[in-house]
Amino acid sequence: MNIVTVTGYKPMELSIFKENDPRINFIKAAIEKRLIGFIEEGLQWVIISGQMGVELWTAEVVMDLKEKYNINLGIFPPFENQESRWPEHLQEKYQELTMVADFYKPIYQGDYKGAFQFKAKNMWFADKSDGCLLLMDDEFPGSNRFFYQAAKEIEKDYPIYVITPADLDDVVEELRMQNPDYWSG
Repeated sequence: MNIVTVTGYKPMELSIFKENDPRINFIKAAIEKRLIGFIEEGLQWVIISGQMGVELWTAEVVMDLKEKYNINLGIFPPFENQESRWPEHLQEKYQELTMVADFYKPIYQGDYKGAFQFKAKNMWFADKSDGCLLLMDDEFPGSNRFFYQAAKEIEKDYPIYVITPADLDDVVEELRMQNPDYWSG
């Protein structure tokens, strides 16, 4: 797999409303763990649409991984100015990440024109990548369900990897066990 699409929930779908929410670190650790495995098997590109939440956290993870690995980040929003209605601190983060990404190009020129752009974005990502990594809970798929459905309909061999709530629980436990105080109790 040379190119992987990563997507998942928006922060509000996870009831995350602050950038310092400790759950973000667990999510990023789970994404990092999976990406390192893919990189060690030959992954070269991580592509995202840059939506807030899992995708922006993935971009931050990839930027950190660049210090150790030869990995590239591509950001392909469905249209220009997708961040224009986001909270200001997320707009700034998005703009910074688009500047440091290895590639940035909106799929559609101009601002939002209709829901068709999101459907086309999902098909574009499924077509341009060799597989995907989703943070998703089958019981509460949220906005992920649209990309997941598009990925399942791909005609080619298209692996769908999922980070589940159980995977996040494992990461939480691994990180807790790395804390020396965990063992002294």
